[in-house]
Amino acid sequence: MTNVDVVVVGGGPAGSSCAGALVLAGFDTVVIDQAHFPRDKVCAGWITPDVVRVLGLDLRDYGARYVLEPLTAFKMGMAGHPPVVIDYGRIVSYGVRRREFDHYLLRRAGAWLVEDVPVSSIERAGGRWIVGGAWSARYLVGAGGHHCPVARHLNPHRAHESVVVAQRAETRTSVQGLASGTPELYFAPDLRGYGWIMPKGDWVNIGLGREDARNLPAHVRAFVADLVARGRIDPGAPLRWEGHAYLLASASRRCAASDHVVLAGDAAGLAAPSSGEGIYGAVRSGLLAAEAIRRHALEGDAEALARYASRLHVELGLGRPARPFAAWLPPAWRARAIDAAFRSPGFMRHVVLNQTFLHGVSA
Repeated sequence: MTNVDVVVVGGGPAGSSCAGALVLAGFDTVVIDQAHFPRDKVCAGWITPDVVRVLGLDLRDYGARYVLEPLTAFKMGMAGHPPVVIDYGRIVSYGVRRREFDHYLLRRAGAWLVEDVPVSSIERAGGRWIVGGAWSARYLVGAGGHHCPVARHLNPHRAHESVVVAQRAETRTSVQGLASGTPELYFAPDLRGYGWIMPKGDWVNIGLGREDARNLPAHVRAFVADLVARGRIDPGAPLRWEGHAYLLASASRRCAASDHVVLAGDAAGLAAPSSGEGIYGAVRSGLLAAEAIRRHALEGDAEALARYASRLHVELGLGRPARPFAAWLPPAWRARAIDAAFRSPGFMRHVVLNQTFLHGVSA
């Protein structure tokens, strides 16, 4: 049995952010992940300036070694209608490859790393957490994504969670008409999901996510068929689809903190309610979790872990129901309002992009 201060389960952005902050604070920390890094992650691969800021990311250093696509404009609209182009004339986000981004953050964290090891058991004994029968720690962090074993241990009754499901393919296949630095977003008329095309240097990420697990494959097929019909991609393009599930913060009812244990990122269910974006919530919650552990352990703040859960509610919307767009209108009027809004460049720029996807970026 190896004794450490903290075991972090999961090496994605939530786990690596938390582990890095704990190492800097002097905690003996190990990260355990069932995968071997670098590994692929189902995600559009889009980071905002807020992510860069909270991580203290050195863009020059990162861009010198990995794909870093400056995003300056967006093409977007309702599926089946002509899209609008919103050009900011400056960098407002970046496209990254998650296999590179996550590996970079994990190496930068400086924690012990145990790869290719699924967590087989979690026990509480003698005031410590026993993980996989091999590690004993005072604190435990669950950052292993939607199916994190720590989240299952802390929330054993999760059968009726309403999840978002997504599929994506990241490939070198060319997409006709795709402009450098200009992602494309196409929203479903019911606003329960959207498809995307994300440029990343020599790579492109094509995907679709929906709050509709049963019908996702049909929506993905329709999205791809439309791209083929419009001559955007070749019908024989080698697209290798991978799937993912996660919780929007507004739908999550997971307990995020208990006796010397906290959840972060998708393990807590922290994807942004309106966009489904999860990287900011992952890194912010990871840093908040590390701060809570530091205060609890080093400053004797008995309420630090409970307050962490409250901060997730306030800052990231955990458990705070989201109100659908124009919910106060009768259904027929609401459909017309949605159609009109998504044809408006002003609405798409100031509401959909600035407030929803870009975390309040200035106009």
